[in-house]
Amino acid sequence: MEFRIDRSSGLPAYLQLVRQVREALRLGWLAPGDRLPTVRDVVAGSGVNANTVLKAYRELELSGLVEARQGSGTFVKAGLGSVDPEVMAALRARLAVWVREAREAGLDEEDVEALVRSVLSADGSGEPGGGTAAGAAGGGAAGGTGGGTATGGTGRGRAGSGTGEDRAAGAAGGSTAVGGAGGETTEGEGVAV
Repeated sequence: MEFRIDRSSGLPAYLQLVRQVREALRLGWLAPGDRLPTVRDVVAGSGVNANTVLKAYRELELSGLVEARQGSGTFVKAGLGSVDPEVMAALRARLAVWVREAREAGLDEEDVEALVRSVLSADGSGEPGGGTAAGAAGGGAAGGTGGGTATGGTGRGRAGSGTGEDRAAGAAGGSTAVGGAGGETTEGEGVAV
C-alpha cells in the first residue's frame, strides 16, 4: 500500500492516511492479517512526519481496525467491506466509465466531486420533502412536494406534479418517477451512469 498526501486538501495528513486505509479495507485491497507499511516507509514515500503516521495508526488501532505488534509492525485486524468483492469491482468499473465520460464532457475533478457529493447527500429515502436525488444506474429521481428535478439518464426533466409524496426509483437501463396524489407517472430509458 502506498499513501498519497494532498497538501492542498483541508484535511489533516493523519486523517488522509486513516481514510486511505479505511478505503483500502472497504475495497478489499487490504484484508485481516495484512501488514501496513512501516512508519519509516510511509515517511519516506509521502514526506509526512513520523508522528503523523503514528497518530494515524493509533486512530486506526483505537477504532479496532489494526493492531500494533511489538517488533513486527502494524497489522490489519478487521475488515470493513460487507459487499461481495466482485460486486464492488463491477461498480468500480462502471464508475470509472462514468468518470471518464464526465471528464470528456469537460468536468474537472472538483466538478466530479461536487456532483458525487450532491448525489450522496440527497435524501434518497423517498420521504416527503426529499428534494432532488439522482438515481443509481441509469436512474432519474424526483422528490419533494410539487415535484422534483430528475437528473441522470440522458438528460434532465421534471417528474411528478403531485402534492403528496413523490418517489423515484432508479433501475439499471431505465428510470421511473412516480408522483403522489394527483401526480403523473413518467417512464423512460436511461443510460447507466
